[in-house]
Amino acid sequence: MLPRIAAGLGAGMVAECSGFDGEGGGLLYRRPMYAGNIVASVKVNTENAVVSFRTSEFDAAEAGDGQSAVEALDAPSIESNARFISFDGAESERPDLGEADVVVAGGRGLKDGENFYAVLEPLADALGAAIGASRAAVDSGFCPNDLQIGQTGKVVAPNLYFAIALSGAIQHLAGMKNSKTIVAINKDPDAPIFQVADYGLVADAFSAVPELVEKIKQSQ
Repeated sequence: MLPRIAAGLGAGMVAECSGFDGEGGGLLYRRPMYAGNIVASVKVNTENAVVSFRTSEFDAAEAGDGQSAVEALDAPSIESNARFISFDGAESERPDLGEADVVVAGGRGLKDGENFYAVLEPLADALGAAIGASRAAVDSGFCPNDLQIGQTGKVVAPNLYFAIALSGAIQHLAGMKNSKTIVAINKDPDAPIFQVADYGLVADAFSAVPELVEKIKQSQ
């Protein structure tokens, strides 16, 4: 949608802005490239700009007393054969994955869909967490793609991120490496996820996670 709006306005477009450099006429927009391996500072040379933001990169603004003027503008007419049919959103009692304070994510090491939920759901319930997944887990049919975290999925930055039986491919790291605290449980000591984890446990998730759930319940 935003590129079409930018084209209609004759404005420059910046996608996935994660921060700013400079100010005023010298304002630069920071945005990740190449699966997050490069952060580029880009400038928009048009009078107006259309920008999308990675909300996980910014703290929520506090309410203030200031008032901003509201000005109504006529939107440009854009010819298109596209039309809105309907929106079918998935409803869940769990926190929204993109906004959750705690995320429990599983990978292909959980072997199948039944194990995926059997291992992750008790931990997510104990922590009041959202459930996520790697692309490998989604591609293997363990769970729906709306749980996918990574370069081609959702970008999250919770206060606490559990990576369970998840190797930590670069595409996945691009979607969660800005989490405040990362805990990894994987039986492979050489898994890349341990390179970004704050806490790592080399263990079989099928035995370690149920034990962790019991410890959490005992402490509550």
